[in-house]
Amino acid sequence: MVNSSPKINPEAVEETLLDSGWQIVLYNDEVNSFDWVIVNLIKYCNHNRLQAEQCAWFVHNNGKYAVKNGGYDDLEPVCSALCEKGLSAQLEVQ
Repeated sequence: MVNSSPKINPEAVEETLLDSGWQIVLYNDEVNSFDWVIVNLIKYCNHNRLQAEQCAWFVHNNGKYAVKNGGYDDLEPVCSALCEKGLSAQLEVQ
């Protein structure tokens, strides 16, 4: 029997992950106000006011939420900026 499944190229998978397989996950905390979270999502994630408010509510109600998706190189400085502003965020593979 011939296996007709496509072969996976590990380098292609790695490149795809670096290009678009990442997300910034924002975690709920008891320190930051809704307004502070919203201001920083607008400033660093380029959300509009409504997007930022919705993300803040998702984080509050679910404990965490992926606030931005993209490539590692694009998201890393954004995630770092959010953390520097006191928010609990980290980069995760989707």
